[in-house]
Amino acid sequence: MGTADTPQTGNDKDLPQAACAPASLSDILGGLSETEKSHLSVRDMTEALGERSFGASLAVFALPNLMPLPPGSTIVFGIPLLFVTWQMTVNTGGGLRLPERFANYRIERETFAAFAGRAIPYLRFFERWVRPRFGFPQRRLAERMLGAFALMLATVVFLPIPLGNWLPALALAIIGLTLSARDGLGLIAGVFVGILSMFVVAGTVLATGAAIAYIL
Repeated sequence: MGTADTPQTGNDKDLPQAACAPASLSDILGGLSETEKSHLSVRDMTEALGERSFGASLAVFALPNLMPLPPGSTIVFGIPLLFVTWQMTVNTGGGLRLPERFANYRIERETFAAFAGRAIPYLRFFERWVRPRFGFPQRRLAERMLGAFALMLATVVFLPIPLGNWLPALALAIIGLTLSARDGLGLIAGVFVGILSMFVVAGTVLATGAAIAYIL
């Protein structure tokens, strides 16, 4: 999995210095939102995240599902969640890899800036609390199990379940932030929220199915 090394980007001349050598994930988002480019590609985001791509990407692509954005934005950010969590599960080594076609997908800078403007205050709040601690899992098996659990949550986020994606997305954001910071205690909290979200979603689906069956 990725570590919190200094990220590298292949578009340094186009992106602000804050995005090239950030002190935190909130700084990465702030730097990207200030670029002079009219559009940002998914590749721009993952390259800015650099070596810390798994945990940080998990947080970045989960956060938009927690806030109101233009229609279709959650799909743009939701698909990478599946790729990130799948690669966490198989854990073949190396950084995050996205299909070329999707890596080149672009969104307007204004849309990204709107997302960053809402997300950064929350990130800065949580970044004050996360830190390396409490027996962070180092074994590959544990990392793959975490990836498989995150993949289940990402699948739920991606599915069109009414009111069903917010809590799993919150769990993924917590897991991503604490994974990036190697915070074992925070990771336990994220997994707990994830398990709770699965029960909530299951209850929602069952209640909806029962209501439909009653009407029919």
